[in-house]
Amino acid sequence: MQGGIYGGRIMNGKKVLVVDNEIHIVHVVSIKLRNNGYEVIAAENGAEAFELAREKKPDIIVTDCQMPIMTGTELVRKLRENEETRKIPVIMLTARSLVLEDEQKDEMQISAFLSKPFSPKELLRTIEDILYQRELVGGK
Repeated sequence: MQGGIYGGRIMNGKKVLVVDNEIHIVHVVSIKLRNNGYEVIAAENGAEAFELAREKKPDIIVTDCQMPIMTGTELVRKLRENEETRKIPVIMLTARSLVLEDEQKDEMQISAFLSKPFSPKELLRTIEDILYQRELVGGK
């Protein structure tokens, strides 16, 4: 099996929480990640994702911005307020150009933004980049 972009190394055992109310996006992303050695946890909204993040302790979260019950930005704010989840990196998916001030982006500590439609390959590369950088600086 072909691994990630870092010397063919697969990020075995790394957990990714994928959050989107569009089930086909969760399905496509999950297949791509599982095929590259990741464990995938799925949620349909931010409230469910927050509980799963506290329970499962994912290595990274990929969340849609616009969702019912709790939006992606509300999820990120709640994650950052919680001691157990505040350091989990987050990739935000957005169907439209998300307008956040630079101070908000810094405050929310969002690692990356990807606009829909995105390619699963681009998302995989972004996840690998973020996790690789965390390993370099001695993070989780």
